[in-house]
Amino acid sequence: MGTPPAAGPGRPGDARKAFLLRIDPALFAELEKWAADELRSVNGQVEYLLREAVKARRRGRGRGEPGAEKGS
Repeated sequence: MGTPPAAGPGRPGDARKAFLLRIDPALFAELEKWAADELRSVNGQVEYLLREAVKARRRGRGRGEPGAEKGS
């Protein structure tokens, strides 16, 4: 038996995938400040930013907007 998936603030019963992220210390410090300003953990802030980036990418797909092409 492995460790059970971590539950987070998403929908009830959602499993979370854990992974290691190596990040520049200065960037981490900025994320820490930003997260504190928005009353989130650093992990929560990174997840929020990634979700927003994915939403923006999906909205821009197929419209010929810069950055929406494949491979970018």
